[in-house]
Amino acid sequence: MIQIHNVEQGSEEWLRLRAGRPTASMFATVLARGKDGGASLTRKTYLYRLAGEILTGDVYEGYRNADMDRGHDMEPAARDLYAFMHDADPELVGLITNHGAGASPDSLVGDNGLLEIKTKQPDRLIEALLRDGIPPEHKAQCQGQLWIAEREWLDLAIYWPKLPLIVRRVYRDEPYIRDLASAVSAFNAELAQTVERVKAAHLAPRSVAA
Repeated sequence: MIQIHNVEQGSEEWLRLRAGRPTASMFATVLARGKDGGASLTRKTYLYRLAGEILTGDVYEGYRNADMDRGHDMEPAARDLYAFMHDADPELVGLITNHGAGASPDSLVGDNGLLEIKTKQPDRLIEALLRDGIPPEHKAQCQGQLWIAEREWLDLAIYWPKLPLIVRRVYRDEPYIRDLASAVSAFNAELAQTVERVKAAHLAPRSVAA
């Protein structure tokens, strides 16, 4: 069942609500496959990270870099520009949970839409401007947000100061969402099994040499 948690993104409460739960920003990792088509190392690492959060109750301290911090700082300006250009009133949202997963879109738009903001350096923004559609690296996150939030469309806004704001509207891709839902369900089942295996190993008696 869909739930909207009105907490500040990045806050301690937001981090704890996300803990142990796959989120849309990591759906590309959930879908990842290894070079031989088997298990992906990045997927396994992510699964173990969530298992650790469930077992310890501690929030994983993720990696941050200058680009991520700059993107966070630029987000309000991008949102304001989007609102002006589209005569919209984006509504801030903390975390949306549904289907055993979570998503944190940058805003809700009306009753049917979402807004996701990406800041890109000028070279990458120009590349995105000149290509059709959305950058492929954002597809899993965008479709995942539509799935979890049960919305019809998402505006992907790509921003850098002094350059045009790029807005690409993404509609639900139902076949893709069905495959994504299946992958997330399988991931959650594997996550639960992993947690139980660790609990069993912790409780099992250990043999010691005489």
